[in-house]
Amino acid sequence: MPKPPSRPNKATSAASTDSTSAASSANKNISQQEDPGSATITVTAVEVTELSQEEQSDRLHLERRVERAFFEAGKALMELRDRRLYRSTHKTFEEYCRDRFGHSRRQSYLLMDAAVVFDNLLEKCDPMDHILPTSERQIRPMSKLEPQEQQEVWLRAVELAGGKVPTGRIVKDVVQRIIERTKVLNTYQIGEVCQILAKDNPELRGKGGCWAIVSAVSEFSCAVRMWDGEYTVGLQYLKSFNYLPQECEQMQIICDHIGSVYSDSLEETVKNLLQSLGKVNRPYLTAVEEKLLTFLELEYGRIP
Repeated sequence: MPKPPSRPNKATSAASTDSTSAASSANKNISQQEDPGSATITVTAVEVTELSQEEQSDRLHLERRVERAFFEAGKALMELRDRRLYRSTHKTFEEYCRDRFGHSRRQSYLLMDAAVVFDNLLEKCDPMDHILPTSERQIRPMSKLEPQEQQEVWLRAVELAGGKVPTGRIVKDVVQRIIERTKVLNTYQIGEVCQILAKDNPELRGKGGCWAIVSAVSEFSCAVRMWDGEYTVGLQYLKSFNYLPQECEQMQIICDHIGSVYSDSLEETVKNLLQSLGKVNRPYLTAVEEKLLTFLELEYGRIP
């Protein structure tokens, strides 16, 4: 009887054999080396093209634009606010910033404060040194300091950062040392009448020169009552009128009368009149001023 034909080997068997042979060959080659860990790996070198002088200049210019984007934003916001370019679509600057840029009131004013500080630092720091703030957070701790102190803080922070742009934490630490160095004892008393020194504090914008009556005293600030409400004000923004006790009591009476009239819903002309009374630099009202205030109390029916 003839033998049945033999079956051909499967392709997978051949592939398996070839794979086993390749692995054995590789293991044999490695085993022949004295130290497998010293095997040489060939890496193809990639040539790095140097920047031309023009390209280097363009790179530096673009980097500075990125770094100072927050500064340009702050300057633009200040111009939009000061020129009231939002008035065709919005009643207030805050509403405009919220709708147009998604900014909270705090965010917009932080950027504007940062732009003011940045301008101040430009006067002291050589722009060619390229060591200037690159974000609003690096500037934020300095916004409440005097211009000279801001420059002092920044130069010291750059020094502590090894000649590089310092982090916000380094700046904050230096600012804290300045505050500790210039710390003064709060000697204000409840009922004392002071003048508001707005300076560069955005929270006191429009309040410069107004009188305020101290209602509470803390370590670094005072709670004060003004013609349109209560505020918390740092010691550096207050200056005592040094009125006599009787004069301070008289100012308290005037403040009560104005407070009985003022509300956010008042007409603009009435608000302006009350604000003018809130800026008198004497502990009394004239006869005409008293008559006007009495009329407003009668008109709005809020006599205490």
